[in-house]
Amino acid sequence: MSSASAETILSMTDIEKSFTGVQALKKVSFDLKRGEIHALVGENGAGKSTLMKVLTGIHDKDAGGIAYLGHPFNPRNPKHALNLGIGIIHQELNMMDHLTVAQNVYIGQESTVLGGLFLSEKKQNRRTSELFKRLNITINPGDRLGDLSVGKQQMVEIAKTVANDNLQILILDEPTAALTNREIEELFRIMRDLASQGVAMVHISHRLDEIEQIADRVTVLRDGENAGTRDVQDTSKADIIKMMVGRAVYEQPKDASRVSDDADVVLRVRNLSAGRMVQNVSFDLHRGEILGFAGLIGAGRTETARAVFGADTIDSGHIEIHGKPAHITSPEDAVRHGIGYLSEDRKRYGLAVKMSVSENSVMSSYDRFSRAGFVQFGAVSRATREYVEKLNIRTPSIEQIVRNLSGGNQQKVVIAKWLIQDSDILIFDEPTRGIDVGAKSEIYTLMNSLAEQGKAIIMISSELPEILRMSDRVAVMCEGRLTGILDIADADQESIMHYATLRDTGVATNAEN
Repeated sequence: MSSASAETILSMTDIEKSFTGVQALKKVSFDLKRGEIHALVGENGAGKSTLMKVLTGIHDKDAGGIAYLGHPFNPRNPKHALNLGIGIIHQELNMMDHLTVAQNVYIGQESTVLGGLFLSEKKQNRRTSELFKRLNITINPGDRLGDLSVGKQQMVEIAKTVANDNLQILILDEPTAALTNREIEELFRIMRDLASQGVAMVHISHRLDEIEQIADRVTVLRDGENAGTRDVQDTSKADIIKMMVGRAVYEQPKDASRVSDDADVVLRVRNLSAGRMVQNVSFDLHRGEILGFAGLIGAGRTETARAVFGADTIDSGHIEIHGKPAHITSPEDAVRHGIGYLSEDRKRYGLAVKMSVSENSVMSSYDRFSRAGFVQFGAVSRATREYVEKLNIRTPSIEQIVRNLSGGNQQKVVIAKWLIQDSDILIFDEPTRGIDVGAKSEIYTLMNSLAEQGKAIIMISSELPEILRMSDRVAVMCEGRLTGILDIADADQESIMHYATLRDTGVATNAEN
């Protein structure tokens, strides 16, 4: 960790940037000290990525100045910035799966590992091994990159950037979004090692709990402006949230279920098995209930949801909806039975990102808007506008391409799709992954409102504070089995983790029989 007296190696002063009339950055100032880890946070659209793209030459600034290592700095492009010692690791890794680890590390830098007239794989692998040893990374340079986990691939990407011996600043954009807890610990170890060697880092993250673990200072952007920079040791999570959204955000756990004891069972699952990851799972879901599914990575939560939704083949078991047997062998069957599924990977499974808000919103409901084989576009527009207003989807128009929306608004479009379909049962798989704290609060409010209207919700989440805040009951899984169902009044992080690590059990505690 760096001291307050450390040398300032970067100063960005009064940076401004606009896109087609929208001002993304408004006189933003930001500085970075040698060897520090500086968290950069803010809601989606606050300007974090834009500021870093200005720093790395992806965008030209409209106004303001940058001083780097005591000299004016105007990068022409990311390669120019990297050559001068500023590297960036994007959230979506820019790697080639079919090449080896060493080939990925030195791609574009082959001249540094040439042996005579031909590329020396042996020398390339040796240099990669030396680099990994310096970073305490245990990966075989000859392994195919595509065979590695996302966390290992990210370490290779970091090593690729660090391979530039001139590296002074490393920018990491949401580096932990797809990592396991163990991989996050390994990443943080590498970051601390680099900091101890004098490398300054910018850590962009929505995970505020990480900031106190890894960062020295935190800068908050709000609506394109700098809302303040603070020393992490003197700043609480509540302070950061208030700076981000301009208001306090309620984050206390739910202390009691809001579902009446006589609420109808809308979904009954008994002895469900589907492959290795779903074994003999039984539970009930009630009208107006939010049933949280908790567990460690690989526990089988998503696989259970996919089996109920018909996306994965059921080996055995029984499903009832509104008291009647439901034979579900495909998502189409599930939709006809009133089930909607919001995937954890909304861009891959929940949205057609190159299509409009309107097209995405009615994607599952075109039969309701068709007459004699023709789509009634007026009815489509009315329904879309109704739910854009109801869900407060921030979009210039219903014809806006979905990929141009923030993560929180993309998630709302997926929700609109299933509400227009009039689904009674909604499965939310990691509903707030990759969205900022303000958008999280809006999604929480929306989910509670849907439950109050009588919708039944299954919520899968890897964030225990989210589980405790939203659930009326908590179903806990471990290695494909349901190991416990807890009333929210009896649930806390310790009890959930007990059942999340209870590998060998008979009948789940408090589970329906």
